[in-house]
Amino acid sequence: MKIAIVCYPTFGGSGVVATELGIALAERGHEIHFITYNQPVRLELVSHNIHYHEVTVPDYPLFHYQPYELALSSKLVNMVKLYGIELLHVHYAIPHAYAGYMAKKMLEEENIYIPMVTTLHGTDITLVGNHPFYKPAVTFSINKSEVVTSVSESLKEDTLRLFDITNEIDVVPNFIDVAKHDNPYTECQRDLMADKDERIITHISNLRPVKRVMDVIEIFDRIQKKIPAKLIMVGEGPEKEACEALCAKKGIQEKVLFLGNSSEINKILCFTDLFLLPSEKESFGLAALEAMACGVPVISSNTGGLAEVNVQGVSGYLSDVGNVDEMATNALQILKDDKTLAQFKKQAKEASRKFDTKNVVPLYETLYEKAFQKI
Repeated sequence: MKIAIVCYPTFGGSGVVATELGIALAERGHEIHFITYNQPVRLELVSHNIHYHEVTVPDYPLFHYQPYELALSSKLVNMVKLYGIELLHVHYAIPHAYAGYMAKKMLEEENIYIPMVTTLHGTDITLVGNHPFYKPAVTFSINKSEVVTSVSESLKEDTLRLFDITNEIDVVPNFIDVAKHDNPYTECQRDLMADKDERIITHISNLRPVKRVMDVIEIFDRIQKKIPAKLIMVGEGPEKEACEALCAKKGIQEKVLFLGNSSEINKILCFTDLFLLPSEKESFGLAALEAMACGVPVISSNTGGLAEVNVQGVSGYLSDVGNVDEMATNALQILKDDKTLAQFKKQAKEASRKFDTKNVVPLYETLYEKAFQKI
């Protein structure tokens, strides 16, 4: 099957999952065409089965804002005709499903009929899509897709609650290749990050307010008062300076490392004893799943799809949003001794296997066949 994948090429969860999906599908014999404005960060190489086509937007003085959706639609039309692409899989309702629908209609004028699968990831529904300005376009795009998927039951419920959806929504969870997260570092050099007696706590995100990164600092502050510990903050975003200021205010700046964006997530998680994700909203929680796959237990909020990923008392603990005292208490419960920590690490890795690539990717292939039946 020849499949076009449209996604954001950034470090965000939707782009990561879309890229990993394309790679997995290529390994299963499909021909994959990534169509976006930059090469996806997780797409390290192309092959005879994986292609990347850049969407460029001409800079016309007439436009105050350059029309990316128009450029994307035109690119999709051209690539479908040039490579014989048979199916569009777009990640994010806006702008990708909207542009995909326009491409479909242009192709139909030339008697080319191609199905579109739309995967909803979260902020395209709960944040951007629910804005009154975009809501009609989001609703239209979802209802005009042959197949719609969401990454969690929670996101499906939010979508049906917020929009007038007449289309069926299939839940296909995010996934990871568990084998790739087995620790390959025979000499896990923890001393690069912390002293031998220190526990290592990690948070990975885009450091936006919705991730409640200030809570990460508060939780860590409570932990480090009880046991020796270091905190690793991975990512860039608008809350970074405020986090650094809070660390300085609390006098813990020497115990917190801000690493920025990194392509060595597995290596960082190799060092990690506990992962913090106290988000206000989280449609799935891919960062938590990646941590679990590396054998790292998770302390998280119970919002959105996190309760579908992080198993209470098994892979970690869940608490209400903002309950930093309980989160810190639960963290200390896991970190209190080596035996308890080792048990939670083992359980976290086992819990992640449910979301292994080999269990999830075939679900998409089944839905692709379903999409063809609707054309």
